Amino acid sequence: MTGNYIPISSWAEDDKPREKMLSKGVTALSTNELLAILIRSGSGGESALDLSRRILTDASNDLNTLARLSVSDFMNRYKGVGMAKAASIIAAMELGRRRALSTAREEPALTTSRDLYDYLQPLIGDLDHEEFWVVTLSSACRMKSCDRLFSGGIESTIIDIRMIFRKVLESKACSIVIAHNHPSGNDRPSSHDITLTKKVQEAGRVLDITLLDHIVVCPNRYYSFADNGML
Repeated sequence: MTGNYIPISSWAEDDKPREKMLSKGVTALSTNELLAILIRSGSGGESALDLSRRILTDASNDLNTLARLSVSDFMNRYKGVGMAKAASIIAAMELGRRRALSTAREEPALTTSRDLYDYLQPLIGDLDHEEFWVVTLSSACRMKSCDRLFSGGIESTIIDIRMIFRKVLESKACSIVIAHNHPSGNDRPSSHDITLTKKVQEAGRVLDITLLDHIVVCPNRYYSFADNGML
């Protein structure tokens, strides 16, 4: 042993989640403990565990809410969270999002509105602006493509019907699903959403391409036009 060795029993409180991870495995850690590992240290008499607990409480213990915070949000709201700690948290959330997306791509059969939501939520569910996506499907409801066509502001996005079907025709799809997110978290479709859906449905009929659904994606919920009898 070297003279610098410090036994685990003497580790600081902020290091205890690391001790637990080493002895019991990462799955044994609570969300609070995982966040504390990212934060690494507390500030002003508050341990990393206390700070992470406060951050999670402010986010209602909802990781989707936490994922919507920016670097400046963390730095402005929490003393002791500087750019490095905030960046570590956001990077970890993004890795989780990409893993979820990778898993979704391994099973591209999308047969229910829940399947569609589970696929799309990691893509657009936590964004602070609206995006409009088109999913093209084969006759067996297997995904042929999934593309962002339009990106807009906080409350609305300008949609060009011609651009939608240009992409659909390129993919030689039998059917499509359109989707967009509501950054507000309100999953109810607006009058504009309803009008757009009708226009896409009518254009699809002319081209013999079926609009299967329009999904409004929010962090924790969604609205399906098909499930609600609006198609």
